[in-house]
Amino acid sequence: MAEINHFEYGWITPALSYALSVLGSILGLVCAGRIRRAQTNGQRAWWGLLSAWALGGTAIWAMHFMAMLGFAVENTRIRYDVPLTVASTAIAVVAVGIGLAIVGTGRLNAVRLIAGGIFTGAGVASMHYTGMAAMRLNGSLDYDTVRVVLSVVIAVVASTVALWLAMTVRRGLAIFASALVMGVAVNGMHFTGMSALSVHRHERAGEVTGAGVSTLLVPIMLAVIFGVVGLLYALLAAPTDDDRAAAAYLDGRRVAEPAAATPVAAPDPVGLRARSTLGQPGTPFPSRRDTPPR
Repeated sequence: MAEINHFEYGWITPALSYALSVLGSILGLVCAGRIRRAQTNGQRAWWGLLSAWALGGTAIWAMHFMAMLGFAVENTRIRYDVPLTVASTAIAVVAVGIGLAIVGTGRLNAVRLIAGGIFTGAGVASMHYTGMAAMRLNGSLDYDTVRVVLSVVIAVVASTVALWLAMTVRRGLAIFASALVMGVAVNGMHFTGMSALSVHRHERAGEVTGAGVSTLLVPIMLAVIFGVVGLLYALLAAPTDDDRAAAAYLDGRRVAEPAAATPVAAPDPVGLRARSTLGQPGTPFPSRRDTPPR
């Protein structure tokens, strides 16, 4: 059995993985808070997609591979199968997106929350072990069943709590505190699953094929950076409740201008107006019938 080191570079990789999970959780919670306040189905789908990418893509998947930078096995190189690595990304984002769709439509209740948490937790665990299956090294991977089950339970509980927080937390300080808790849960699930792993080296050293960690690191970091920048831009560009309230107030104050009133002639009981215009060009001479009797 080969010796495994989960912290090859010391505290830097777990610290960065925790920071990524907290950052993704903050952005995901903020985006998820817009789902129930959205006024159209298109807006709900948009904020759900952004929240799924923040939680699934940054808080879970990017955190996983940042932690894997510190993973090493003695006397063997580690490579990654690129298609399986990409598949693990899709699993994380889709699982979180479906979980948000379950709890974000209709009235939030225990049944919806538990169903969404189970589905999302299973997806998170699938992402983790798919990412582990993408590893290529000179040996075979074995897992302790009890710890694998424990990691899945942690993933389901963490996902349920995350979905509940996503639908209920609104204030800035509460979102930050919730993201700290979610970061602990996500990292706890990851390292519990990693503790279940054991590697049996092969006697004959063969050629290890696949992409190296340094090769994957650049696209992963670029995806995280552009994803975070895009999420921040979407949040800053979207109108807030105060903006909508101000627009409604201004619309309420806009009153249509009244139409010009038709002039009303003053009463002329003795025909003074007719006498004053008598003799002017274009004024007809009064007939005998129009002349008042003497």
